[in-house]
Amino acid sequence: MAARSRTIFRAVAGVLTLVAVAVQYALLVGGETGAQAVTSSIRFFSFFTILSNLIAAAALLAPVVAPRSVMAAFLERPSVRTAVAGYMIMVGAIYYLLLVGLSHRAGLQLAIEHVLHAVTPPLFVVDWLLFVDKRRLHLGAGLRALLFPLVYVGWTFLHGALSGWYPYPFIDVSDLGYARVLANVAGLVGIFVVLEALLVVIGRRIGACAAD
Repeated sequence: MAARSRTIFRAVAGVLTLVAVAVQYALLVGGETGAQAVTSSIRFFSFFTILSNLIAAAALLAPVVAPRSVMAAFLERPSVRTAVAGYMIMVGAIYYLLLVGLSHRAGLQLAIEHVLHAVTPPLFVVDWLLFVDKRRLHLGAGLRALLFPLVYVGWTFLHGALSGWYPYPFIDVSDLGYARVLANVAGLVGIFVVLEALLVVIGRRIGACAAD
């Protein structure tokens, strides 16, 4: 019964996440062609929100559709799912603390934007709380979780230097300069490390209580 509940939850949450990303892409990029479509696509997939939601969708759906695959085995690791939970928490927190008032979208675009920041992150955290064996988590997992955010920052700097476009105002080097942006990035990295450490501590506590 527990396994069936987990499968149903992950299927529903994963499809919702994937559909939300696909709909937002269609709304923002679907009507463009040629070079403009390529540019807009690169920009769309340069948002931490979009990439994190795609990772979350893969983590939810891979164990459902291909449970014996290498990808599913990797994404089923408690340390990996804890890292993804941290990414999704950051997605929601940064949006509602720093960005929500800056959005110029309306209608369905705005509705999907809120789904990607206020619905899909909690769904993944619920999956982490209910269905992940967290007893063997350790603090080193939080440091390994930094790999994706650091690669993302590197890509953002490289792409921004070449194109002059940055996905978020707090990492806009052309406006703020490298010193300010690096300070902002360092602050967010520090917050993320603390968040991952808290998830490990909380997860181990939940795992220990469940085992009693």
